[in-house]
Order: sequence, then C-alpha cells, then structure tokens
Amino acid sequence: MVVGEFSQETDLLVIGGGPGGYSAAFRAAKLGIQTTIVDDSGLLGGVCLQRGCIPSKTLLSVAEMVSMAEHASGFGVTFSKPKIDIDGVRQWETSVIEKLIKGLSSAAKHLGVEVIKGRAAFEDSKNVNITGGDVSRVKFRKAIIATGSRPVFLKGIQIDHPRVMDSTGALKLEDIPKRLLVLGGGYIGLELGQVYASLGSKVTVVEMMDTLLPGCDADLAKPLAKRLANQFDAIALSTKVTGMKESGKTIDVQFDGVNAPKDTKFDRVLVAVGRRPNTEDIGLDKTRIQVDGGFIQVDAQMRTADPKIYAIGDVVGNPMLAHKAVHEGHVCADVIAGKDVLFERRTIPAVVFTDPEIAWCGITESEAKEQGVAYKMKKMQWLASGRAVAIGRTEGLTKILFDPETERILGIGMTGPHVGEMIAEGCLAIEMGAVATDLAETIHPHPTLSETIGDVADMIAS
Repeated sequence: MVVGEFSQETDLLVIGGGPGGYSAAFRAAKLGIQTTIVDDSGLLGGVCLQRGCIPSKTLLSVAEMVSMAEHASGFGVTFSKPKIDIDGVRQWETSVIEKLIKGLSSAAKHLGVEVIKGRAAFEDSKNVNITGGDVSRVKFRKAIIATGSRPVFLKGIQIDHPRVMDSTGALKLEDIPKRLLVLGGGYIGLELGQVYASLGSKVTVVEMMDTLLPGCDADLAKPLAKRLANQFDAIALSTKVTGMKESGKTIDVQFDGVNAPKDTKFDRVLVAVGRRPNTEDIGLDKTRIQVDGGFIQVDAQMRTADPKIYAIGDVVGNPMLAHKAVHEGHVCADVIAGKDVLFERRTIPAVVFTDPEIAWCGITESEAKEQGVAYKMKKMQWLASGRAVAIGRTEGLTKILFDPETERILGIGMTGPHVGEMIAEGCLAIEMGAVATDLAETIHPHPTLSETIGDVADMIAS
C-alpha cells in the first residue's frame, strides 16, 4: 500500500478533534454509531487543549502562585522574590497537555472511535478527501463539521515576524520579553497579559473600544480594571494600531488615539483581537451548506442545509466557547441517533480567567437595557463576606438581575477569585426558572464565597 492511497467508509465522520468534535464522537459511539474522527494533528483536544484553553489556564495557575507569593506579606508571611525557571514552566505546561491528550486517546480507543490524521475537504455530500495522512478518502453516511476557529490577522497592519505573536505563539513561552504590547483588551489579551506580567514583562494593552472586555457588565469589569491598572505598565483605551515595523531587535508600533502609549518600541507584540471560523478550504462549496459571514448556518438540531451534514462549535457562531461546542456535540449525536432533541439552552456561561476572575450567565444589565427587558438588580460587594475578608480579596462582587414581577432570576454575575467554579449555580437557577427565594432558601456552606449568591438573593426575596 502506498501512503495516502487508502480509502475507507464510516457511518459518522467528525471533522475536527476539539472539545465539540470528540464529545460528539464519544456520544455517538456510546449510542452504537460507528464513528471516525479526522483531525489535522492526529490527536484529540484541538486548539482548546493543545494551543488554547488548557495551556493558558496552566500558565495562569503559575501566575496566580507568583501573585500569591507577592501578596503574602500582608498575611504575615514573607517569601523571597520568585525565581522563574522558564524551561520548568514550559515542561509543566507540556506535561499537562500530554496527560490530557493521552486520556482522550484512551477514551477513543475504549469506545472504538477511530482517529485519522489529515486535513479533510468535501468532494461532495458523501465523501471527503484527506491530505497529510495515511487515508486519502473517506465515504460517510453522516458528517459533523467541528473545525473550530483561528486568531484574526490584522491585514495591512500586522507584520509577519517572529516577535509578533498570536495567542498560539504566546503560549509557547519562548522567552519573557522586557516590553510586551498586547493588541486587544478582550479575555484572551488580558489573560495572557497577566501571565507575562507575573513573569516579569512590562505589559501595555491597547484596545480600540472605550472599555476593557467589551460586552462584559461594567460593574463586573471594574475590579479587574483597577487591578490591571497597577499590574500593567499602561492601558490605552479608544486607541488603535495603524502600523508596525521591525526596528533592530524590537517592533516599532504606530498608534492613533488620544490615549496612545508613549512607548512605541516593544520586544514582542501579541495580537489578540478576535477569532474567525475555520470554514475556508474545506470544500463547503461542494455541498449544499449555507454560510453567512464565514459561519455555517444550522438549525436547533445542528443540521446544515445539506441533510447529511451537521456543524457545531465555533464554525456555527458566537459565543466561541468550548463548553458550548460540547453541548452542541451532544445534541448533534443524539439527533443522528434518532432522538428528538434541540439545542435550546437558556444560558451559556462565560468565564474570564484573569485575576480576579469574572463569570456571568443569563442576561447582562447592558443587554437588558438594549433589548428593553424589564428588570431589577441587586448586588453585594464582598466587603461583608467573611471568606473574602479572610483571604484578603474584598474587591469581589456578586450581582443578580431579576424579573420585577415574578422575581425570576434573569442573570447572575460575579467578580473575584475562582468565581468560574461558582457560576454553575447561576446557570442551574436560570435553566430551572428559579426565583430569588429558591436561591435565598438554598443553604450555602459557611464561610464560603458562594454565600454571597444566597445573600444577594435574600435581598431580593426579603
């Protein structure tokens, strides 16, 4: 056999081995469907595990330890200045990724899911050709597109240079630049900015909007913005980059805006201005699939306009979140197995893994105003939380939006350490149609930060 000439058939072909793809494949296999995954890396986990969510959160845990050491003196404990072993940090990051990939590989083998290395492109609504692997062609009865997304490239501005990175490049942690410019004040830019700041870089953030984390509730963003003002060298809002060029061992950047940074020379530049769906060059034009703005159009059962092909995850639209893709994958597999289900979640939680973290679910206050939704709001600063006082993190906040007539929970948001671990309670409340009394009468353990959810709910129910 000549490599690349082998052809085979499968009942279900999943294109993309990220969280959405492997979740759909595993679910389908459990339902008795012969399933094959094709991924250009030949490994499961996708960008999230290999070059995104997991490595970034691994590095953020390192940053958190450095921050805790720096602030320990306030608790009467003094550490010497942390020494950063960059090779050791990279080895830890790699070990985490490899361990999780190995786990997914074992799960696929146990479920009988075949994983093929290569890049798939549709020939028609029944076949894909595959390049870069041992299998050249796969015939399928059904297919799921789960090809994810990639960082946006600033055309006409961004230069192709090793010192200009996207999020994938930043996570390689090749060195610790003395001066780092982060283009984009969204969650990716701020998370990675904090990582590099904790490791010793002087970080400048430039955001073209007039606020950090555009789309985030203003109350929730304020505590983070205050912390970043002290942690970062500069934050330039309402500012955009107009050009960049190589200048010796630095990148010379030109800005436009009243808050433009004074420093224009940086050792590295991180471009984190968004992501775009991977829907190009996969042969969609050979199918009946409809695309709008780069996103594949699907219904509530994740069906495309082509009856044999489904799509999930980043390729079908915002929010581009792994946990959304996972649930879409489950729905998709169930539908293919003949179940009558829909993707009709009332809320999809969002978490910004900065320090402090920000987490929310349901409608935000700005969204309620824009959409004309009647609401009332109660919030609580963590100054009165015994747990927050004990750990020295009283900058936190818990906020609940509710229906003024029924007191049904419309949205919950929190800012503080590890609030991402608490937001699921808010999701459950919204999914179950809970009212404030339901949360207020739920006994929360003491002393914990989760008590603040019950306390705010009690303000509403009282």
